[in-house]
Amino acid sequence: MAMIEVKDLVKEFVVVRKKTGLSGAVKSLFLPDKAIVRGVDGLSFDIEQGDIVGYIGPNGAGKSTTIKMLTGILHPTEGEIRVCGFSPQKDRKAVVRQLGVVFGQRTQLYWDLRLGETFELLKRIYRIEDKPFKDTMDILNEVLRIQDFIDTPVRQLSLGQRMRGDLAASMIHDPTLLFLDEPTIGLDADAKHAIRQFILTMNRERKMTVVLTTHDLDDVEQLCSRLLVVNRGKLVEDGPLEAIVNKLAPHRLLVIELAEQVILPEHESARIIGKEGLKVWYQFDKSVITAADLIADLSGKLPIRDLSVQEPDIEDAIREVYRTTS
Repeated sequence: MAMIEVKDLVKEFVVVRKKTGLSGAVKSLFLPDKAIVRGVDGLSFDIEQGDIVGYIGPNGAGKSTTIKMLTGILHPTEGEIRVCGFSPQKDRKAVVRQLGVVFGQRTQLYWDLRLGETFELLKRIYRIEDKPFKDTMDILNEVLRIQDFIDTPVRQLSLGQRMRGDLAASMIHDPTLLFLDEPTIGLDADAKHAIRQFILTMNRERKMTVVLTTHDLDDVEQLCSRLLVVNRGKLVEDGPLEAIVNKLAPHRLLVIELAEQVILPEHESARIIGKEGLKVWYQFDKSVITAADLIADLSGKLPIRDLSVQEPDIEDAIREVYRTTS
């Protein structure tokens, strides 16, 4: 059974449009001009246990609306949702018990309590026994190093410490599914590394399923094996990260450093796009010729001192998704 099953999901909102001008403004008080807008428009997908899936798209694409329906905060206009085998709307308590949720710009920690007191409070809310709680805290401390600031009031935590505290709080009840919304936003490189290692560790050791919404493409590249790309409420791409990058950015670069100046040969499956001193850039499509074959062809014609193959930029590939679906 899939951890998440979504079929023909639709969410509509009623939007009141204000009219300009005095007479129009007065009229809109009594006869408002209403329009129905689809924030989510016919989404269908499944997510299996143990997957780390990137759910990405431009602002206003429908990402947050989808997550709110998956967690039971919003009710869909049409369609079906099953999370851990339950309906988030009909069996919300059963679903919430299985979920951990972290919103990068909103904290679930209690501002006036010490971080450790927040964890103790959550322990009582979830009715967790002493030993499971201690075992979970030991694991979280090992990965997130929260013991260093567990006695600090939440209001005095740095952004990176607060983010680690939020992640720990989301794991107190040992959920099977973790929703992360911009978990590394505003963090420095060390804090981002700690958060990513935490996600990978929980996924590896506990088979935790992770749904990640982010604009940080380093998060996507380092964490996600699969991407769901949405735009204007519709699913526009769904597949392995590498497959989507290859589809949207099929070209690779072979960078050759020559031992001496020579006349550069043309190649039927690659083209020269740059030359600087003894360096030459050949662009090729991996669906037409492999890097190994191109290197073999050119090594017999050029005095090669060094070479490297540059993979496509994931940011360019994702940008291309947005451009072609806008």
